[in-house]
Amino acid sequence: MARFRGEADDARRAPSSPGSPRGTQNDQQHTPREARRASRARPHGRIDGSPRNRGHTPLAVVAQALADAFLAAPEWTIPALDEAGFATVGVVRPFVRVTVVTALEAYPRPPRDAPRQLAAVILRSPRVVDLFEARAATNPVRVVSRSVGPVEARADHETASRLLVDTVPALARELDLTVGRLLWLADTRGWNRTAAEGPLHHYRYEWLARPGRTPRLLEKPLHRLKTTQRTILDDLLTALPVHDAAHGFVTGRSAVTGAALHVGQDVVISADLTSFFPSVRAGSVYGVFRDAGFAEPLAHLLTGVCTHRVPVGILSAMPPGGSPDERFALRQRLSAAHLPQGAPTSAALGNLVLRHLDARLAGWAKSAGSVYSRYADDLTFSGGASLASRADAFARGVDRIVADQGYALNPQKTRVRRQGVRQSVTGVVVNERTSAGRREYDLLKATLHNCLRDGPARQNRGGRPDFRAHLAGRVGWFEQCNPERGARLRSLFEQIAWA
Repeated sequence: MARFRGEADDARRAPSSPGSPRGTQNDQQHTPREARRASRARPHGRIDGSPRNRGHTPLAVVAQALADAFLAAPEWTIPALDEAGFATVGVVRPFVRVTVVTALEAYPRPPRDAPRQLAAVILRSPRVVDLFEARAATNPVRVVSRSVGPVEARADHETASRLLVDTVPALARELDLTVGRLLWLADTRGWNRTAAEGPLHHYRYEWLARPGRTPRLLEKPLHRLKTTQRTILDDLLTALPVHDAAHGFVTGRSAVTGAALHVGQDVVISADLTSFFPSVRAGSVYGVFRDAGFAEPLAHLLTGVCTHRVPVGILSAMPPGGSPDERFALRQRLSAAHLPQGAPTSAALGNLVLRHLDARLAGWAKSAGSVYSRYADDLTFSGGASLASRADAFARGVDRIVADQGYALNPQKTRVRRQGVRQSVTGVVVNERTSAGRREYDLLKATLHNCLRDGPARQNRGGRPDFRAHLAGRVGWFEQCNPERGARLRSLFEQIAWA
């Protein structure tokens, strides 16, 4: 065989290198047409056998990379998304086109607030999964480059709040924090749960023992976190709509307004949600912020700020009380991210999380010709003779709805009170009118009279640090429930000589 001048003896037997031109002796497995083609400008998504590229990229990683690339594309059209897909996984035409069609079918407009949701849609598509698995053995799909565009708040939101911004740095500025401090307070990875006790923790804890019942844990945020939560409450959560049945921690409503709905009824049915705040999971709180219009990364951080995982050492110090099953269930709830009882945001978020439950229970009550209200975790229903005749069956329906929503009723606190007995709703008597109860009135009146006669120090048997504020609160409660009796108590209170 003739050789070119200067060609080595074994040159033509050597394997081709990346620099060999197409159409040489070592590339004759290609057709002449293929040999004349110019090199492609884009990678094909193949693996080259190097240690870095052995195996295939998991579909979850591919889906997220494609979702990010699609959202960074200049237009939400097939050509623009095809181009973004080719840049991400190479020119794998059938696979990219199926993912593009899947994205466009699910979203007529680009979901720039939800890159993870878009990735989940791609990941769950049977067509995408089938194509990905079909290529896995011979020519697997892999990510060759990544591109990420900025996220944005949802365009169709109706929330009026200065906190509803597009980026994490902007949210940190509105909360008067640095980005690092915001990430530390959010603690989305739960590092504080296993860290040694010290100044980096965000909460202090207090167990409240309850004889015969499981203890209650108060989780009190420290100053910086509490200030941030208070900003979220005042500048965001109070502007979000709650169900009409919610009367607790809502401006213009109270325990009295909720109780007034049940005055003079034939039967009053009351129930209580078991361990309500620990039962509200981070996923539900995340849904509240997403519904408010926040993009996924910001909703994730806000959820971290407003939920908490209790450290192992605190759980191991749980005082006695309750059955073993109840104690185990409480530990499980507290060890997962939940609404902390003691945080300023928890009550408002509880109302927002329970909107769907409130709607279902209000519909159940309406079908039975009754009325429904809720104050925090206290559920109350009342109605006439029709409800009274099947109160037990109605209560069982309430229990099924509550369980279907992922919560549980405390069977020891479900009460059916008919006419002829004292009917009370959140401590307010509702037989004929709203009243705080004669016995409570007499006890408080006697305490105020003794304070006037003997001085308040001798009546502070519980050692309350601010006994005056305690009595003022009790008098204010009576003023709400029964203004006439409240006025009498207020007159006595004003005559007390406070040192």
